Amino acid sequence: MFKSFTKFLLITLFLAFLCQTGSAQVQFPVERFELDNGLTVLISEDHSAPVVSLQIWFHVGSKNERPGVTGISHQCEHMMFRGSEKYGIEEHSKIVQANGGIDNAGTSFDYTMYWEKLSSDKLELALELEAERLKRLRPTDDNYLSERDVIMEERRMAIDNSPYGAVFEQLLNSAYTAHPYHWHVLGYMSDIGNTTVADLKEYYRTYYVPTNATVVVAGDVKPKEAMKLINDYLGDIPYQATPEGVRTVEPEQRGERIAYIHKIGQMPAFTVGYHIPEFGHDDIYPLTVAARILFKGESSRLYQKMVYQDQSALAVIGDCLALEDPGLFFTFAIMQPGHTAEEGQQSLFEQIDRLKEEPVDSMELQKAKNQLEAEFISGLQSVSSKGEQIAYYQMLLGDYTRLFEEANKYQAVTAGDVMRVAKEYFDKKNRTVAVLVPEMPQGMPPPK
Repeated sequence: MFKSFTKFLLITLFLAFLCQTGSAQVQFPVERFELDNGLTVLISEDHSAPVVSLQIWFHVGSKNERPGVTGISHQCEHMMFRGSEKYGIEEHSKIVQANGGIDNAGTSFDYTMYWEKLSSDKLELALELEAERLKRLRPTDDNYLSERDVIMEERRMAIDNSPYGAVFEQLLNSAYTAHPYHWHVLGYMSDIGNTTVADLKEYYRTYYVPTNATVVVAGDVKPKEAMKLINDYLGDIPYQATPEGVRTVEPEQRGERIAYIHKIGQMPAFTVGYHIPEFGHDDIYPLTVAARILFKGESSRLYQKMVYQDQSALAVIGDCLALEDPGLFFTFAIMQPGHTAEEGQQSLFEQIDRLKEEPVDSMELQKAKNQLEAEFISGLQSVSSKGEQIAYYQMLLGDYTRLFEEANKYQAVTAGDVMRVAKEYFDKKNRTVAVLVPEMPQGMPPPK
């Protein structure tokens, strides 16, 4: 109890100091290796606790898919837990949990990742488990069909039966007309239902190869000892050329796009997106600061205006969705009964125009920058989150050392930078709007 409180106090004091000084140097040891088969390995030695995080990231996500097999990256993620030659269905996770650890996985537009967190003396166990399913995965018609039902239900809950999920999917469908960010990570229901085990095997053989993967080990390890284990378990996977990436570049948008989605629901809602550059571009930092000023927290401009003052909205959120290829600056608002989505859009556009016309107050700007910097640094406290940041920057930018510049880049943002990016990107011609038109089930009166 005392140790936990002391650690909390030290972190709090550090963050308070950070907010006063407005600068911080982020640095911790990382060693980079490459196996003969092309596998990249990054090891961060951290003896603050006797735990280790093993993560394997594959440079494949929904943007690598094509019409007909959308959602297959997410399906591959599920199938990695459905048994291998040695271990049965879900046995991988059961073994991790029986040894006091936790594991999970995730799929995004740009990557798919798998991880385990265990006591540091269990690193070899984690590697043995990962090597087993990488080398001897056994997807069958039976175990795939049962898992496909789970995936289809996930899609129903997140999108088909959710008016708000459907609105966000429509934003992607409308904002991107050529690039494969056009479809949701979960894919279309018809594609999920028609994907075959043969499709999965082909996709797996193409993208789950050493040259397309990064292994990260963060925690209580010695790099040389960890590398010996990694080479023992993963070094014999054959070399295969890196698969080709996405060639398509989204054309410049030359006019506002508006889509209306009629679904059963009670309150109007809308989402708005503007095309922005890719992750790592210098403009991402002032754009992220702008998102913080507009949307993040109860003191943000849109929350104050729409939720507190006008009481026209139940919730307003937004962010800078920075992806490997050019992403979206977006907001999402759920209106109060009696208020329209058009009314909410007017409030949003007024605040965006204000960013273009008035320099952000110095205190408001510094608060936003300090919050972003503090969140980034506090997010490096655990070996798991540290490993995730290392892998993320390596995967999307090809250089994990870029993460060490992050805090200072937020602090370098000026009021002029925020005004400049607002003028450049928040243009009506670059805007896509998706509006939820709520419909009541047959026989039910509309909300008052």
